[in-house]
Amino acid sequence: MAKKDKKSKEAKKARTAEKQKKNQSKAESKDKKLAKKLGEDEDDQDIDEILAQYAKEQEQFEAVHIDVCSKPSRRLNPTLVANPTHGKRELILFGGESNDGTKSHFYNELFSYTIDNDTWRKIVSKNAPLPRSSHAMCSHPSGIMLMFGGEFSSPKQSTFYHYGDTWILEADTKEWTKIDQKRGPSARSGHRLAVWKNYIILSGGFRDLGSSTTYLNDIWLFDITSYKWTQVEFPPNHPIPDARSGHSFIPYADGVVLYGGYCKVKAKKGLQKGKVLTDCWLLKMKSDPKSIRFERRRKQGATPTPRVGCSLVYHKNRGIMFGGVYDYDESEEQLDSEFYNQLYSYQIETNRWYNLTLKPRRAKKQQVKENKSRDEDLEDILNSILAKAKLNDEDDEEDAGELSQIEKLKQLEEQEEKFDEEMVEYPMMNQYPHPRFNATTCVVDDHLYIYGGIFERGNSEFNLDSFYAIDLGKLDGVKVFWEDLSELEKEEVNSDDEYDEEDDEEDEDEEDEEGNDEDDDDEEPEEEEEEEEEEDEIPDPRPWLPHPKPFESLRAFYVRTGAQFLEWAISSNREARGKYLKKAAFDLCEGRFWERREQVSIAEDNLEEMGGVGEVVEKDLTKATKRR
Repeated sequence: MAKKDKKSKEAKKARTAEKQKKNQSKAESKDKKLAKKLGEDEDDQDIDEILAQYAKEQEQFEAVHIDVCSKPSRRLNPTLVANPTHGKRELILFGGESNDGTKSHFYNELFSYTIDNDTWRKIVSKNAPLPRSSHAMCSHPSGIMLMFGGEFSSPKQSTFYHYGDTWILEADTKEWTKIDQKRGPSARSGHRLAVWKNYIILSGGFRDLGSSTTYLNDIWLFDITSYKWTQVEFPPNHPIPDARSGHSFIPYADGVVLYGGYCKVKAKKGLQKGKVLTDCWLLKMKSDPKSIRFERRRKQGATPTPRVGCSLVYHKNRGIMFGGVYDYDESEEQLDSEFYNQLYSYQIETNRWYNLTLKPRRAKKQQVKENKSRDEDLEDILNSILAKAKLNDEDDEEDAGELSQIEKLKQLEEQEEKFDEEMVEYPMMNQYPHPRFNATTCVVDDHLYIYGGIFERGNSEFNLDSFYAIDLGKLDGVKVFWEDLSELEKEEVNSDDEYDEEDDEEDEDEEDEEGNDEDDDDEEPEEEEEEEEEEDEIPDPRPWLPHPKPFESLRAFYVRTGAQFLEWAISSNREARGKYLKKAAFDLCEGRFWERREQVSIAEDNLEEMGGVGEVVEKDLTKATKRR
């Protein structure tokens, strides 16, 4: 028995050894296959080589490829912001969606439009955010652009998803970086962003929960120095705006102005009803988030009629608003809407609205060689004022290569003239673009850019594929880069054929009513005249400052008044010196120029009506002449 037990043990050991040998050979074979797949040799690879390979893969993932393209495809609800890099005249467009009537398609494409050479580019990176629309994006002067949130849906829009991620886009390199933070704003769409000092402020938005929609009224701060979100907590009894989305949110010296928006309120039998908001608030900012407070602004003067789908964009201490829509709830079955294409200016300082109208395009006159003596004289005057106040720059050599503000203005004027002459000559319209809502707008160097938008007729929705520019200084027409309204025009022809008979009946009814309303019609012109009289005199918040003249350019205004603004800058900036005081003086002059732009525009219109102005000639005050 002992011999049998010994033999069985030895057999068992042999089987175990053989099994271990097979397992070891399998493991080695598996390692070889894995090494071959990773491109390794049979021998162990050096750790530096492994790390270099990982770095190469990461570099390929983050690589940015830029290609020149014709233009972006048709899309709804993208974002359009200006490149914050100093002197860079560039628009950045991201995301959006399109719908062919049956399916929705969302984009995560990034495009740039360089104004100086009239070129669109498509920027591709594997590290880009996921496709979305109705997100928010904002530029910060430090050279970054922040993007937050947005929405995505299944092709047939049966399910929706809201994003709650934060991304940073570098203005120079166009590289994306995702910011991971556990405690940040909740996922949402239709929210707004604005900049104040080192903060990017987020306001409102909504979440679609399927059965109902939740609107938000929270305020969050993104600190660009720490890349962290912080929620603003208000005292329990402190009044704050109602929850909303699609509102206007523009920066101001003391904080941010919030205007209008849209929300849904409870209706009968658990249903929700849309509500258009027209209130205006000032979010008074402080360096300590605990001290931030809301202040309601009272309505003053004539304000735009209630509307949604319009958002203000910031331009020189004022807001510029275009388009919008207002829905009239006539019945549960029929909804009548009014679409707008007016352009409004909102003066933040005075809290007043002004309607901006287009002027006749003036004929171009031949360029005359400019007299540089006035520019040089202004520089001499500014330097003499600084010298008397002993505020000249200590190191003149550092400033030798610096351009003066007037030289920068001159370069900008020459740049714009070169762009107008050398680039494709785009058609100009003497009327504002077709009415629409949710158009994407942006301002670069005193020009308003309008991209896309939506128009509805009955149950049909039209995505307007178009791109325009308006010179906010001249307001002498709308430059049309492209405009495709073919679908809208085709639908309009069909609808006209269907409703011709109904229109004839309505015309007959209107003729009958005209006789009864003659008295009312006689009173209307008087009201219009009163409104015009009020518009002729726009209140001046700072009447002690120099006032721009009709048809006077910013450069000419600065040449004429730069010395006065420098003296004011010296009294307001006790610690500044030299070039910094000159820049402060120019900033004050530019602010004043745009502050009184609406009043000057009225004066220009009055001069045109009195007999027209052929040419405006600026008098050279350096040359004394006798008047006979």
